[in-house]
Amino acid sequence: MSLWTPDGEHRVEREDPSAEDDVSAEFVSGEDPLAGMSPAEREQAIAMAQEMDEVRRQLASVPAAVVVANHAMGLYELAAIHLSSQPPAFSEAQVAIDGMSAIIDALEGRLGENEPTLKDALSQLKMAYVQLKGAAEATGATAEG
Repeated sequence: MSLWTPDGEHRVEREDPSAEDDVSAEFVSGEDPLAGMSPAEREQAIAMAQEMDEVRRQLASVPAAVVVANHAMGLYELAAIHLSSQPPAFSEAQVAIDGMSAIIDALEGRLGENEPTLKDALSQLKMAYVQLKGAAEATGATAEG
C-alpha cells in the first residue's frame, strides 16, 4: 500500500497478515453485534471490520505530520476546485483556505519535511484568490461575497 504526500507517494509496509484474526476474536467475546444477520452478511461484516482494522494499523504506522499534511493538501485541492468553478465560489474557497491556514499556523515547526511545501501551496492559493476576486469585482462578475 502507498500513502500520498506532497513529496510524492510513500510505501507503507503491512504488518503480519495473521494479525487480522484479532478482529474475529472481538466478535466472539460478549454479546454478538452481528446477531440476526445471515451467514453471508456476517461474513461480509467481519471482512469489513478486518479491512478497517488493517487501515487503522497502517495509519498508526505513519507519522501524524504526514497524515495532517495529506489532509491539508486536500483542503488545497478543495479551495482550487472552488476557485476554478465558473463563477468562482469565493466564500467556499475561503473556508478551505482558512482551514488550511489554521492547520499550518497551529502546527508551525511540527509538520516535518512537508511544511515548506504546505506553506508555498497556501501562498499560491491566497494569491490566486486575491487575483480572481479582483478580476471578478472589476468585471462585476461576482456571484457571492
